[in-house]
Amino acid sequence: MTLRPFHLAFPVHDLAAARAFYAGTLGCAEGRSSDAWIDFDLFGHQIVAHLDPAAVPVAVANEVDGHDVPVPHFGVVLAPADWDALADRVAAAGVAFGIAPHTRFKGLAGEQSTMFFRDPSGNALEFKAFADDSMIFATDLTRVEQLA
Repeated sequence: MTLRPFHLAFPVHDLAAARAFYAGTLGCAEGRSSDAWIDFDLFGHQIVAHLDPAAVPVAVANEVDGHDVPVPHFGVVLAPADWDALADRVAAAGVAFGIAPHTRFKGLAGEQSTMFFRDPSGNALEFKAFADDSMIFATDLTRVEQLA
């Protein structure tokens, strides 16, 4: 099966701030837009920022590997080099990390680099890079050296 792009629509308080963040900070190409929404290309996936000045971000978190992971959140699994470049770009832009770039499940089959931050409307984003993409859906977090 060929992986197809996903589509996600989400609320933002201010379209100009969303445009500055997604196009400027994250480097997403802009697609169609109106006075109520903007399409962005998020690493090949279509996300749409819809204007909703009354939207309130959800403030729920679940513990994952010692960190409070915000729920809901969205993002993309990137190649390690692209993940590193994005982490540098976000840090250089002065965006505050909710969970700083780090590697979780180190030495396990599901080893992944991850980072969390929020857009100007408070939407939580996570970007990941796996040490081995074949382990994206691993259920057995056996130590990697035991798999060899």
